[in-house]
Amino acid sequence: MGFSFVMTGGGTGGHVIPAIAVARVLRDRGHRLLFIGTKEGMEARLVPEAGFEIEFIQSGGLNRVGLVKQLQTATRLPLGLGRSAGILRRFGAAAVFSTGGFVAGPVSVSALLLGKPLVIMEPNAVPGFANRKIAKRVHRALLGFEETLRWFPPAAAEVTGLPVRREFFENESKQSGPFTVLVTGGSRGARTLNRAGRESWPLFRNSGSPVRIVHQTGPAEYDALVEVFRDSGLEGQVVPFIRDMPAAFRAADLVVGRAGAGGVNEIAAAGMASVLVPFPFAADDHQRRNAEALAREGAARMVLDAEMNGERFFSEVEALRTDSEALARMRDSVRRFAHPNAAERAADVLEEAAGNATRRNVS
Repeated sequence: MGFSFVMTGGGTGGHVIPAIAVARVLRDRGHRLLFIGTKEGMEARLVPEAGFEIEFIQSGGLNRVGLVKQLQTATRLPLGLGRSAGILRRFGAAAVFSTGGFVAGPVSVSALLLGKPLVIMEPNAVPGFANRKIAKRVHRALLGFEETLRWFPPAAAEVTGLPVRREFFENESKQSGPFTVLVTGGSRGARTLNRAGRESWPLFRNSGSPVRIVHQTGPAEYDALVEVFRDSGLEGQVVPFIRDMPAAFRAADLVVGRAGAGGVNEIAAAGMASVLVPFPFAADDHQRRNAEALAREGAARMVLDAEMNGERFFSEVEALRTDSEALARMRDSVRRFAHPNAAERAADVLEEAAGNATRRNVS
């Protein structure tokens, strides 16, 4: 007989996609799944597309937001808590799994108040605001970095990594063709990377560097960049969105991107050399901590957002393009951060939590 699990986490794909990966494992094992999210987050689209049921609550942020936003969130919180608790009771949740984001706060607190085992996934080097507040009350914390262990009770935390699509682990180093640089600031793009990339194109052209550039701009700045790139005379393409990112990784020698947990784990899974440019306004500066964790082990290069411009972009790429040994060392180092069985381990922990809770209730 299967258990009923509630999954929560949303806002961005980095929160939603790992939860879906774990849900797929649980569904294959015969369990019932229900997601709780917000209508404004990416979960509203991604969860139904993956074939799972979702119910919505109202929620918002409290950390690093303005006073008006904090007041709006405060007024929504009682409603979010009440609705979350009602959903957990009605669905008969045996355990709750959270991957973070605004929606996770009310659902996680409701689970704790109802005595439901709560398993959280914290993929960043520094835990998010909500996870820090409930660190001592979770059933288990599944972490992305060794250094995050210090935030949680030793018996309730383990490093599992973030669930990543299997296709990323099937990546092999590109063997032929021009040196290809994949630039990605995520599905929405990154202004700093777009600006630095554009400024670098004349430098690559004038130097005669044999590079091929694939640049995901996001939709907002695509029109402004695509014609400029066509006129640059460089090999490659500018696109608003890359739907098959594992394939893009397989065709690349180097990734230049942000340092969100999802992107960092995909880079590790694929064994990619990378230059990471942390988003400076991420909550608790967690992107910088993620990038630093890799850079300390020689698994990536880090450039601060304020320091990234066309000249720096050009120099970082050229330094690695002309040093094949450095590229190989980086690929070997970053694979140590990869965790191919993260989704399966999360499912194991949830089943264990549900089984223990069921036995306690019966006795």
